[in-house]
Formats: sequence, C-alpha cells, structure tokens
Amino acid sequence: MISLLVIAGSIGIMKAQQPAVVTSDKTGWHKIGETTVSFTKERDEVMVMGADRFASIKFRVMDAPIDLQSLEVYYESGDKQDVKVNMPIKAQGESRVIDLNGGERSLKKIVFVYKTVGAQKNGKAHVEIWGLKTNTDKK
Repeated sequence: MISLLVIAGSIGIMKAQQPAVVTSDKTGWHKIGETTVSFTKERDEVMVMGADRFASIKFRVMDAPIDLQSLEVYYESGDKQDVKVNMPIKAQGESRVIDLNGGERSLKKIVFVYKTVGAQKNGKAHVEIWGLKTNTDKK
C-alpha cells in the first residue's frame, strides 16, 4: 500500500514538472522548463536538459500570481548559486533578469521558493523558466 502511494505521488510530481529539452544553441531566450505550482507546497524544482548553457534566467508566470522568494541554481560542475529574489510576480508577468555567476554555464536544475499572493491560495500558477544564451564562448 505504501509503495503504491509513493509511486502515485511520484507520477504526480513528474507530470507537474516538465523540463524542456533545449535543442537550440542560438543566441537569445529559450524556455528551459515549466511547472504548475500548487500553493500547498511552495517549493518546486525544474531539471534542465539538453543544450543547457545559459548566462541569465527569468521566470514567466501565468494563471495566478506568486511571490518569488529565492532560488537555488545547481550547475553541472557541482557548484550552487543561492539568489534572494523577494519579488511578487503578477499573473501574465515576469521576473527581473537574474544573471548567473561566471557568465554562460551549464545548468543542472533550478529550485525555487515562492509564497501565495492574496486570495489565490486555492489557485495554481503556471511558471515557465527562460534562459538566455549569449554564446560568448563561441565567438
């Protein structure tokens, strides 16, 4: 019974988190992951796959607002960057651009902590994470 509950819970987590497999190395913004956040958890993570070298990231929020508190950015090299954001993001809005340490680097995953905003505690926000490729190392 417990095993069945663990499997069912894992399937729900896998469905909620949808990493985009980035196949393009063109300069510019690329969607690198998305998830629908429910306000029961207030902590989510998105794996980054494929052409995963980025210099900056930003968040786009649809359907319901969130208050983005902080990020943990995990690099393929094993390093971790902690970022305090403390920024409310309206539905159909986006965060400020967040520069990554060391220029364009390979990302492994992004963990973000958020809070509910106003009366939206029963709503769900769709959150997309976008990454900026500068390709400065290829010039």
